Amino acid sequence: MGLEIIEKYFTLTPKQKSQMEALGRLYPEWNDKINVISRKDIDNLYVHHVLHSLAIAKFLHPVPGTSFLDMGTGGGFPGIPLAILWPECTFHLIDRIGKKIRVAQDIAEQIGLTNVTFQHGDIGECHKRYDFVVSRAVMRLDEMIPLVRKNVASGGNNGYPNGVIVLKGGNLDSELANVKYPILEESLTIWFDEEFFQTKKLVYAQI
Repeated sequence: MGLEIIEKYFTLTPKQKSQMEALGRLYPEWNDKINVISRKDIDNLYVHHVLHSLAIAKFLHPVPGTSFLDMGTGGGFPGIPLAILWPECTFHLIDRIGKKIRVAQDIAEQIGLTNVTFQHGDIGECHKRYDFVVSRAVMRLDEMIPLVRKNVASGGNNGYPNGVIVLKGGNLDSELANVKYPILEESLTIWFDEEFFQTKKLVYAQI
């Protein structure tokens, strides 16, 4: 399943279509050299990685100029698909594994993304503030928030106050019980029909 699954849920410009289409070529090419995505999962790139990342775009409709920090981006998820969809927003992608950041950087350059920056390092080395910190299954939310609280700018003008948006799977009761901030939890099945999303959630925390 390829680009058609993205077009099922999102209207793309010709440029966005071309960029999304290129991901289906570039990620497998890189995966042959560096295991960025699980070998058995690369055939599910568009549903399990690209569309999953874009769940954030069903939840949030940011105004131009909104800034995002993608913590633990790996090979560029959710940051790269979101940067394609929201060209008037800015994205800073950070990961501790240098080879994965290099993959994300190379793919962004090859598809002509100009609204992304990259950092090889730990979240403690990132000192700027952003409207939203986004992440995809990197760590427990109750452990993540203390690390990224310093990176969330106050205020916000996107319908939801600035905060943290994470994509998670499974039962989240224990980790959410320890979060001392207002939380909104959504099942991805309200937006996507595919079976993969049955156990997947989006969690927003207002910081």
